[in-house]
Amino acid sequence: MLMKCWLAAADLLVIAAEDLPAYKKGGSIVRNNYFWALQAIACHSGRGRDWEFDEVVWVALGRLLLFFLNSGYLMTSETLLEFPCDEVIPLSLRSVATWQAPGDDGGLESF
Repeated sequence: MLMKCWLAAADLLVIAAEDLPAYKKGGSIVRNNYFWALQAIACHSGRGRDWEFDEVVWVALGRLLLFFLNSGYLMTSETLLEFPCDEVIPLSLRSVATWQAPGDDGGLESF
């Protein structure tokens, strides 16, 4: 399962709440650092809510995702963004993103 995301506007990326990393007190240091790093660059985040990222942080988001993927502690499924198949992936996120398979709504009714 990848991190489902979509563009809410030309300059606003949204990552689905159910695919975001969870903070766990006493949990893995790497996973908790990943959680805090993502939350630090999000413009809107909240428990149980989708997180939003302004275009100005997309380069940083891409670097952060690649860093944690290359750490060897997190899997591709936890660090790869998955866009709807009919949406253009922004250039700055192409190294950390893919498209959803056509017809695969990932259990969501709509984006």
